[in-house]
Amino acid sequence: MVYAAKKFINDPSDVVTEFIEGLVETYPGLQYLDGFPEVKVVLRADVSAEKYDKVAVISGGGSGHEPAHAGYVGEGMLTAAICGDVFASPPVDSILAGIRAVTGPQGCLLIVKNYTGDRLNFGLAAEQAKSEGYKVETVIVGEDSALPPPRGIAGRRGLAGTVLVHKVAGAAAAAGLSLEKVAAEAKCASEMVGTMGVALSVCTLPGQVTSDRLGQEKMELGLGIHGEPGAAVVDVQPVDVVVSHVLQQILSPETNYVPITRGNRVVLMVNGLGGTPLMELMIAAGKAVPKLQLEFGLAVDRVYTGLFMTSLDMAGFSISIMKADQSILDRLDAPTKAPNWPVGTDGNRPPAKIPVPIPPSRSAKSAESQARPKELSQQGRVLEAAIQAAATVIISLKDSLNEWDGKVGDGDCGSTMHRGATAILEDMRHYYPLNDAAETVNEIGASISRAMGGTSGIIYNLLCKAAYAELKANTESEVTAKYCEIMLLECGSKALKSSIASVSKYGGATAGYRTMLDALIPAAQVLEEKLSAGEDPICAFILSAEAATKGAESTIQMQAQAGRSSYVSAEMLATVPDPGAMAAAGWYSAAARAVKEQYQGSS
Repeated sequence: MVYAAKKFINDPSDVVTEFIEGLVETYPGLQYLDGFPEVKVVLRADVSAEKYDKVAVISGGGSGHEPAHAGYVGEGMLTAAICGDVFASPPVDSILAGIRAVTGPQGCLLIVKNYTGDRLNFGLAAEQAKSEGYKVETVIVGEDSALPPPRGIAGRRGLAGTVLVHKVAGAAAAAGLSLEKVAAEAKCASEMVGTMGVALSVCTLPGQVTSDRLGQEKMELGLGIHGEPGAAVVDVQPVDVVVSHVLQQILSPETNYVPITRGNRVVLMVNGLGGTPLMELMIAAGKAVPKLQLEFGLAVDRVYTGLFMTSLDMAGFSISIMKADQSILDRLDAPTKAPNWPVGTDGNRPPAKIPVPIPPSRSAKSAESQARPKELSQQGRVLEAAIQAAATVIISLKDSLNEWDGKVGDGDCGSTMHRGATAILEDMRHYYPLNDAAETVNEIGASISRAMGGTSGIIYNLLCKAAYAELKANTESEVTAKYCEIMLLECGSKALKSSIASVSKYGGATAGYRTMLDALIPAAQVLEEKLSAGEDPICAFILSAEAATKGAESTIQMQAQAGRSSYVSAEMLATVPDPGAMAAAGWYSAAARAVKEQYQGSS
């Protein structure tokens, strides 16, 4: 019998909201938006958008890295932190809620770690906020120094050095600088820092079984903060040797990741990854300082040692080195009330906390929520069958997807897709206007955005948004049953093509990048080709599904160039197909079979 790892939790799906509740009860200067469980935003209790006259500094990402990012909310640092589910990027709606809650006339700066999901979600939220009249700037932080360049379109990962960027930006904003100047200081700071992590064990997600990937006598160099595989697995070494290797990697003139040379002033951060005792972190810090001084000729002006950006219970640490001048040191030394920056906390805790209401959108109000029709048309019955089949297949694939993703990612693809599929089935029972294909696709996007989060959530939301726009533009009022069949699939072909273009535009991936698009692009090409040639629409759909499956299976031969898989070795990638592509092929094929059965049964 295999058991989930022992944790002091209740329901694994509630860990983030319960963490936030405990956080705001502990620190008097913090508050949260009243949007649980979908909206998880921690903000300064003394800030409201209507009255705030300084630049708001906002960051966030997946949870599981505590104290990042919510622990850095406070005067002189972050104005708000957006919390996703464990290791999953927060959804666009949560980010927008945070922006609206704290952004005044001076605008806001978004500090985003360089992960595909974070870039997509924060990027889309930034564009939406700008369309609502907010002034928004974004700085992407990618300071990972473990993996050799280039890494496809993914680039360097954002790690614990991001916290130093938070402090610099927060101090600049507190000093009253303009949005442009705050963003410039943050960008400059992000280019001055390099980070590398090492670990003796991988982390264990709440409710899941502990992985034994490393074993008892091995350690991993350069792994990510989500447990994704690193640069190398080696025998366990004394901390002296480990520290020397990490410093050499960060400061290597070959990679030139940070512009640090002999005689420079630097800041050192030794960051625990969650399961390393403070004693061991202090040992690492004690070894790093003299090595930097004597071997690299650097003046170490500040040392920060502790837990800054963790990976749940991972036994390991990371080292960050930032080039510093007096202006950087002044920002780092500036006062802050952020509870987890290494300073004390003050103030009396109020006897009770009342959540702050989520502010409304500035954009025009949407129409009232659609409801499921009392009676379904033929199109409605076909659409219901296709959605039911697609979601059911995804639910059945949960364990397989998690297993594949555990080898090339963070192991939660199946769980994330399962949440989305379950939400879709539940919402379809009550809300989907199934007689209207365009509005139904839009509602599916809303279900996904609410339930999934992470990179998958935003990508599928983009798919639905683009498909909705295409379907809406091609809606016909009255059609015969046979014409309905043709029209739906022709519109579906255009919608699929438009959706792929949207995902490629915002995510940067295309065919051959080992993503879900490697299933959807062949499907779209075959569907368009067969329909253009006059093929029976249902036959064309089935043939396109076969192309999707073939495309997904071919990813086992591809080197990843996007997402977390891009950090994984080619040898490991060659053992499994891309889980996202397999999921896409699964639901697409199930929908095709269901549509075929529906039209055959009605003919």
